[in-house]
Amino acid sequence: MPSTSQCRICGDQVNEFFDFGRQPLSDAFPAPDADHSSEFFFRLAVGLCSGCTMVQLMEEVPRDRMFHEEYPYVSSGSSFMRDHFEGLAKQLLATELTAEDPFVVELGCNDGVMLKAVAEAGVRHLGVEPSGGVADLAAAKGIRVRKSFFEEATALEIAAEDGRADVIYAANTLCHIPYMDSILAGVRALLKPTGVFVFEDPYLGDIVERTSFDQVYDEHFFFFTARSVGEMARRNGLELVDVERLTVHGGEVRYTLAPAGQRKSSEAVAVLLASEEKAALGELATLQGFGDNVTKIREDLTALLRRLKDEGKTVAGYGATAKSATVTNLCGITPDLVSYVCDTTPAKQGRVTPGTHIPVRTPEDFAADHPDYALLFAWNHAEEIMAKEQAFRDAGGKWILYVPDVHIA
Repeated sequence: MPSTSQCRICGDQVNEFFDFGRQPLSDAFPAPDADHSSEFFFRLAVGLCSGCTMVQLMEEVPRDRMFHEEYPYVSSGSSFMRDHFEGLAKQLLATELTAEDPFVVELGCNDGVMLKAVAEAGVRHLGVEPSGGVADLAAAKGIRVRKSFFEEATALEIAAEDGRADVIYAANTLCHIPYMDSILAGVRALLKPTGVFVFEDPYLGDIVERTSFDQVYDEHFFFFTARSVGEMARRNGLELVDVERLTVHGGEVRYTLAPAGQRKSSEAVAVLLASEEKAALGELATLQGFGDNVTKIREDLTALLRRLKDEGKTVAGYGATAKSATVTNLCGITPDLVSYVCDTTPAKQGRVTPGTHIPVRTPEDFAADHPDYALLFAWNHAEEIMAKEQAFRDAGGKWILYVPDVHIA
């Protein structure tokens, strides 16, 4: 695998601070009878740039191995996330898409949950989505979709065909893309001088504070802060003009970039920068401390699962999430400790988890024979899931969580 100690943003030295070891593709769920000897693995390690402070993976997984026709994640699978994206669409329609014939482009539009609300308002739009299966779901909703990766050449073609955009938006997408220079060159080429580039991704500050280490997996190449995003923007002719803390996916930030000199930076940017300075998020020692906390969670979780096994208790996983691959492979959680994982995604059901090969079953299987304990991999949807699975609690079931530490709820 390509490995580098050179920052993908500024070219400075990247210092590794934690190695998660040998990891599989997080969203590659093989068939039970597949030849597992051909399963793809890479070294998942993360480092801090000593220059621009961008936290990033030390190795890059080829993009076509992760995002392809059979990519299984669907944005609208959670009612909470559907509400989130519909609310964002309404906000953009009220603030940034008010000029005559506005145009919005979404990078990584997935199944079109956000753009559907934009389309229903009669606003010109385009989704750019390389994963063909979910792109087809968006197209079936009447969304205009271009099946491709976004880069500078793509942006120039879109601008020539559709004109320049008032808003370019991306959710849980930008952090996936190592070739940021081409992305931001494309943003500059496609965005109107008065336009904005809005994106939201997991926030390093929340990851460190909560030790939500499973946010680190193959698809997440960058881990943003206001400081590192500001540096990234400045080097590419853009400026960070606003930030908004979000509670989704365990803690994210919505960043707003604009062409340099076009907009005044909000007070929220200065506030977040100050909090990052206080938390020493740009210091290697802080991130090494995060690594120590990850090690403790690994030890505590494996000890708990082994104890429950020795006591004859049954344990199932809940949510065959991409990030669960990091947990199961780091901790060595195999079917002898967790008998199966239930998940609502049809494409994952009947398959096994990446690397550890735990069977993936349906929520109906979970309800038909409740385990004694459920290891909640989809902890970022804990409130929604626990409310839905009240029968499990009523039957005496208990939840195991590992963020911010290992505990039973």
